[in-house]
Amino acid sequence: MYSNLAQQFTGFLNTPPLWTKTQFGITQFEFPDVEFTHFTPAPIPQKIRLGHQMEHVCKQLLDASPAYEVLLYNEPVRQGKQTLGEIDYILRETATEQIIHLELTYKFYIIDPQISEPIHQLMGPNRRDMFFTKMEKIKNEQFGLLHSPAGQKTLAEKGIPTQNLHHQTCYKAQLFEPYQSKPINIRPLNPQCIVGYWLRLEDLRGAEFQAYEFYIPYKTEWVVAPHEDVAWMSQYETILEVNMRLLQQNAPILWIKKGPTTVEKCFVVWW
Repeated sequence: MYSNLAQQFTGFLNTPPLWTKTQFGITQFEFPDVEFTHFTPAPIPQKIRLGHQMEHVCKQLLDASPAYEVLLYNEPVRQGKQTLGEIDYILRETATEQIIHLELTYKFYIIDPQISEPIHQLMGPNRRDMFFTKMEKIKNEQFGLLHSPAGQKTLAEKGIPTQNLHHQTCYKAQLFEPYQSKPINIRPLNPQCIVGYWLRLEDLRGAEFQAYEFYIPYKTEWVVAPHEDVAWMSQYETILEVNMRLLQQNAPILWIKKGPTTVEKCFVVWW
């Protein structure tokens, strides 16, 4: 349990930001270094969505860094009985006393090069989650929430100074390019985020995959770097399992062991 938990924290830290500095009118948070020598992760809830698990991971890592003080975490903004939204984090940078409103996003996107604009090419593996839509929501809704009367009231009640408040996002992502595709230019997005590829079931049935071994990671393992210490399956066993998931329009991630030191990561899509 601890090993998998520690790997989640390491996986989160090692996932690159989807862009650097300021793009699309949004400033990317530069995550501080965390000294793991004296850091012991506390258990995080396992029966919540992966994105919410990453919020717990991020909170512990920020707490472990002397560079920031977490002033607010997952703070609801209410108007009467209605919840308008939630503030992920309010931080104070210890060196400058700067107050930062930080919104966290951790995503898995496939790249569809048939769409011309890079910012529109990124979508969830089930095609229900678009990067462009999320980016616009952060800028227009999540940042804007703090400037609403209800947001201002929430900050005032918590004693958070609102003048010169800086909005930033910690937007981490793992990207998957098409199987056997030519090199893809996704600038101004960060090409270091490309960690694997996506394919369809007919590709997986191909003769080139017969000699390989496969593992379907649990959702909590999606963040983890592929490793060999898992229960590997044959191509035939994997196709049976993957087909069941695709019938439910659920695209799984696979780890593909191609040799003693080569483990690749891919999505199998149903559409």
